[in-house]
Amino acid sequence: MAEPDGIAWLMNWYMAQCNEDWEHQYGVSIDTLDNPGWSLTVDLEQTSLAGKHFEPIFENVAESQAPQGLNGDLRWLVAKIEGTKFKAYGGPRDLPRLIEAFRSWVTEVDTK
Repeated sequence: MAEPDGIAWLMNWYMAQCNEDWEHQYGVSIDTLDNPGWSLTVDLEQTSLAGKHFEPIFENVAESQAPQGLNGDLRWLVAKIEGTKFKAYGGPRDLPRLIEAFRSWVTEVDTK
């Protein structure tokens, strides 16, 4: 059986968190940036990922630049934990990479 694509995988992960409580306070959001680009925010509170270590990712961008001031043609990615949220940002063609950064981490944490 083929592995689901990133969007299908993210939907499945979200549904697995829904317990008639979590989804009323927490969730997943995908939004656009004005530089242009994408953002992905995932609430980790009350999930198996809460408190787990995530090594921040800065690809084609310095930490001090993220996530603003970048050319829309440059492929870039920033992913990190802020408080109890996974946050990722990327260029206008990088939404699948944002989801894959989260997916890779979830898979790594789940196999430990």
